[in-house]
Amino acid sequence: MRRVATLFSALALGLATLSWAAGTTAHAAAPSPSAPSAEGRAVSTQEQRAAVHFWTAERLRTAQDVTTLSAARTAKLAAPAPTTGERVTVPPLPGPTAPAPAPVPVSAPSPRATSPAPWTGGGLISTTAGKVFFQNASGGTFACSATVANSDNKSVVLTAGHCTVDAATGTGYRNWVFIPGYNNGNRPYGTFTARRLFWDGQYVSTQGNANWDYAFAVMDTLNGRTLADTVGAQGIAFNSQTGRHVHSFGYGGSAAEGNGERLNHCEGDEFADAGRPGSTMWGIDCVQTGGSSGGSFLADFSGGGGYLIGNISVSAGTNEYHPTLGNEALGLYQQAGAA
Repeated sequence: MRRVATLFSALALGLATLSWAAGTTAHAAAPSPSAPSAEGRAVSTQEQRAAVHFWTAERLRTAQDVTTLSAARTAKLAAPAPTTGERVTVPPLPGPTAPAPAPVPVSAPSPRATSPAPWTGGGLISTTAGKVFFQNASGGTFACSATVANSDNKSVVLTAGHCTVDAATGTGYRNWVFIPGYNNGNRPYGTFTARRLFWDGQYVSTQGNANWDYAFAVMDTLNGRTLADTVGAQGIAFNSQTGRHVHSFGYGGSAAEGNGERLNHCEGDEFADAGRPGSTMWGIDCVQTGGSSGGSFLADFSGGGGYLIGNISVSAGTNEYHPTLGNEALGLYQQAGAA
């Protein structure tokens, strides 16, 4: 059974311009995003090399699954809320044909996993979803989920803010790697190392307000190829319509979800988070457990591909929620895509 890390509890993890012609909606010009309070860290080539060697099979196996943020932790969400504007979309980028994943035993349903099921549909999500591994300032090792997002540099993944930085201290995590298509310890496309991490400064300044719990990581090339050229990329949408039918994907760590060793899937109609004053999050009636943090929420999903509209962030009862991607997220994404 995998260990699970609870953020902001006793564990306290010590832890430029987009080419709009290629991917926006049919508007005359792309909107100017709000200037984000972008924060992050650059990763040296030496650190990246060390990260590749650091993540042995044993360390992958023993990394603690980071939980989604609890409803109690995010009960008081302070203003300001993310700003919105004109809808901007970037289309998916086709990838290779994904091999069928190796079977992982399925046990009895977990009381915390309401309805996630193993993803057996193949397609683009099978290559673009993957696991994140990182180390905090105290030396602990942890696991989250992330998804490749189409971008100018073909090197960006979307994940959760709490998978990149300790909101209590503003310290970014290290030895940060992404393994696309991860399945039962296998690394079918290799291990990509982060060269830049970007998170919204308001996530740190508010001490972890989940409205800002999104982040982008820029991955280095591997064998001379970018991440998206290797595995493809999901589309991404900003200021998108809410209340739609959506799909979520992540590597939940419960026994019912394969102990973090396989990709799981939920879907449902979105509803607003009405349980916490100030929340701008949206969710579905499904809960993926520890390790799914940072996993994707996708709209217009078909054949394994769709448009990222957020990432798994908060769990409350039988529901999981994602922050919306507004103007601030758009600005952050543009910076990551230009890095």
